[in-house]
Amino acid sequence: MARRRKPQGLSTTAVHGGSERGADGSPVVAPLVQSVNFMQPVGAAEGLKYPRYGNVPNAETVQRRIALLEGAEAGLLLGSGMGATACALLALLRPGDHLLCSQAIYGGTHRLVTQELATLGIEHTLVDPHETRAWRRRVRKETRAIFLESPVNPTCRVIDLAPVSQIAKDQGLALVVDSTFASPINFRPLQHGADVVIHSATKYLNGHHDVLGGAVVGTAPYVEEVRQKMIVWGQAPDPFACWLLDRGLKTLDVRVQRHNENAMRVAQWCEQRKEIRRVHFPGLASHPDHEVARRQMTGFGGMLAIELAGGARAAEKMLRKLQIFRHAPSLGGVDSLVSEPRHTSHAHLSAAERAKVGIPDGFLRLSIGIEDAEDLVADLEQALA
Repeated sequence: MARRRKPQGLSTTAVHGGSERGADGSPVVAPLVQSVNFMQPVGAAEGLKYPRYGNVPNAETVQRRIALLEGAEAGLLLGSGMGATACALLALLRPGDHLLCSQAIYGGTHRLVTQELATLGIEHTLVDPHETRAWRRRVRKETRAIFLESPVNPTCRVIDLAPVSQIAKDQGLALVVDSTFASPINFRPLQHGADVVIHSATKYLNGHHDVLGGAVVGTAPYVEEVRQKMIVWGQAPDPFACWLLDRGLKTLDVRVQRHNENAMRVAQWCEQRKEIRRVHFPGLASHPDHEVARRQMTGFGGMLAIELAGGARAAEKMLRKLQIFRHAPSLGGVDSLVSEPRHTSHAHLSAAERAKVGIPDGFLRLSIGIEDAEDLVADLEQALA
């Protein structure tokens, strides 16, 4: 009787998943196929390749790899994280349908749900994701899906998927989770009852601040529905972006482990500083979702947020003095970044509205990179002085 092959670990999958072992003389690194057109068989529609269809060599390899990392049947790469979110939801919802959505979501997703989907006749209800009973109470006969993100951008709250996934299962709803902040190294939502996982591949999956992309994984029939939306809405990525993402994924595990370690060190240091009123990091025992994160995640991530006691003026002073941290709006890369949500993702809200959702003036989001942790701490210390 043949021995059952042991599944490969996540680091091995990140390096080799989705690729085929080539013949002698073939390149170890997958070549970039920077072509829009491919030769088509005469007299047949099968085998037609075109970048907008998401079926060219560089895309197909990475799509298989991301699906393997998440434990999904299939995956699809798109041109951006928002493109992934939009096409993922459009593949599930039709005019007259209702979406149950966490109120703690990225600003761009909030606009998509509350403004753009509404023009297509798709209704929504925003729910406090930490009130389990609220999810069940807000379900309507027209509800088709539940959408949430965890950990949440930028507050770093962690949503307990167990009760939400049970509600989705009981009601026959699709549970869609944006897992960008975690990456599949720290959190694999499908193992916790999700049906669909979304990533902004711009962030941890690529990890080098040089690719714009998104990813959706789920069942093969569903991913094909998303692909059809991608084709129509023109959200396919360029082959070069796919090639760069292929390269970035190879170091995903080692990068994320370093992000995890550095963020814990920085968070623990920040918690001791009188200039910092509050630290938002799920790895700290003081975090309201610490126990959920311990149970649900395999690592606490590289993202944290701080609230400065001096408010907006203290934040601006600190930002001007930082030397290693770069003041930039993205996240999840090897370089440490810091951003002020009141001027980026939540600029459309008033100060009172931001404070209500946990983002008061003086709130800074830190994306902890892979530099030496002590250098990051020293940079924050001199900037606070």
